[in-house]
Amino acid sequence: MKYLRRLIWYVSSRLLVLLSVLGLMTMAFYFSMNATNIYVILKDGMAKRAQVIMMGADENLNPYFSSAYLERDAQLIEARNGQSAYQNYYSITGFDHRINLDWVWCWPWEDTARATITERIPAIDGKLKASAREAAAASGITISSPKWQTTQYTVLLSRENGQWRIRNLTAAKVINDE
Repeated sequence: MKYLRRLIWYVSSRLLVLLSVLGLMTMAFYFSMNATNIYVILKDGMAKRAQVIMMGADENLNPYFSSAYLERDAQLIEARNGQSAYQNYYSITGFDHRINLDWVWCWPWEDTARATITERIPAIDGKLKASAREAAAASGITISSPKWQTTQYTVLLSRENGQWRIRNLTAAKVINDE
């Protein structure tokens, strides 16, 4: 009886350790999978957003952003109403868009995630429109396109129908590049 009890205790303790390790590995896998999906959504979505703001591109942002957020994003509203300085005065042909994912957290069993990102656009290819030279000179606008403000954002994402979407984007800090 004594040996049987030791054998059962030995097997059950090793089984408990094995199940704990497998559980942690599964959680790490799902966390990594969600973090990777979130990074792709943030990188692509923010690049498309910048493209709409600067170039006036007719891009569908619904795969990246929730419709409620798109209705209240001030920069997107200005750009779609033709009030963006980039669109009015400059002909933007391209830009170098960079995202740094500073922090992300999402439990594998939840449908919401939080992230902190830093968005930078170090280079913008564009020139002043010929039709806007007089208006630009009157308002003191330079020939080269204005710099994009490097900003750190706090992002709230939600999973809707298995797809991550940016639900809220809050500017946490404006970073001066010099």
